[in-house]
Amino acid sequence: MIYQMYQARSDFLNPLRMLARTGGRLLRTITPQEPYGLALRHVDAALEVFGYSGVTHQRHDFNIKDILVGNNMVKVAEEVVFATAFASLLHFKKDTEREQPKVLVCAPMSGHFATLLRNTIEVLLQDHDVYVTDWHNARDIPVDAGVFGFDEYVEHIMRFLEFLGPRSHVVGVCQPTVAVLAAVSLMAEDNNPSTPRSMILLAGPIDTRRNPTNVNKLAKTKKIEWFEDKMIGVVPWRYKGHGRRVYPGFMQLTAFMSMNLDKHLSAHFKQFRSLAAQDQLAADTHRAFYDEYLAVMDLPAEFYLETVERIFQTQDLPRGELKWRGRLVKPSAITKTFLFTVEGERDDICGLGQTSAALDLCSNLRPLLKRHHVQTGVGHYGVFSGRRWANEIYPRVKEVIQFSI
Repeated sequence: MIYQMYQARSDFLNPLRMLARTGGRLLRTITPQEPYGLALRHVDAALEVFGYSGVTHQRHDFNIKDILVGNNMVKVAEEVVFATAFASLLHFKKDTEREQPKVLVCAPMSGHFATLLRNTIEVLLQDHDVYVTDWHNARDIPVDAGVFGFDEYVEHIMRFLEFLGPRSHVVGVCQPTVAVLAAVSLMAEDNNPSTPRSMILLAGPIDTRRNPTNVNKLAKTKKIEWFEDKMIGVVPWRYKGHGRRVYPGFMQLTAFMSMNLDKHLSAHFKQFRSLAAQDQLAADTHRAFYDEYLAVMDLPAEFYLETVERIFQTQDLPRGELKWRGRLVKPSAITKTFLFTVEGERDDICGLGQTSAALDLCSNLRPLLKRHHVQTGVGHYGVFSGRRWANEIYPRVKEVIQFSI
């Protein structure tokens, strides 16, 4: 009943939030002199903070309209070039004839939409022809579309890479690094011509036995049956995916926010002060971040449970026991794909050493085709978003891709 309880709560609060937003707009039409104006601004600020604090299931646009390529600004258009019931392969098509390396960005399926990687993609677009795995919200996928587990996730990555064709490159961000390594291993073993030339793994849980974080420890405190009993809900009847078992996105969001609750509370108090002080730039920046952060998607139950068990509990990949449709995954089969791993010094989700474990697993790669980088001063999200991603990590990613062409 967990999903039904959440839905009932949302149905009660959403009209109140809408009323708060409407009330705030009405107050902003009233501009009396001080001290009454200051009091009204405080009321308006409180209404707006409450009005925009709710979780949504609405996927926002990437909103990347143009990008600097060389010395020219070029237009960017999103187009779906391949799709299944569970994901779309989204291409950021640039209005230029300049040929650039094709890069597949594998977005996490961890409760947020792929649009959370907007900055990652914006930076990559400067020098690359970028595609992204745009996963669909499980609550909108009919039950008759079938199940979606770890095997299906790996299969999607392989199919998308085959669509891009030879001489492409792949970037795995956080959670999908395991699936990316598995997909490239299988393709390499099969001598698939679409095996990517380079594989960049950013802050992912390749081996969670190394320097385990609180997230890793939590996954091992309970048996998988507990996760199935306590964390899985059923999509309500009003949605297309009604009857589908899912790990609700609001639960993942709650878990993430509880890890840094003080930080999120502080951000909302700061937003209240910014609104009251009419600091529109600061208020807009806060709203843009949380509009995206509070937009959640549900995960297929089988994918969530298999991820918890196979990656975080039994660590199948580093122990040499990961299988895809009954077939053993062998990272040692990779001999020609350049492997670059990146970790954040302050990452409290994927600890130091967890991503670089891929370098050891790919035992038949020559040292020339292996590289690792630890970025100082950043946490998890700083590895693939923000100033240090753009100025310090991306130049190394670009260099690896150029070397691998």
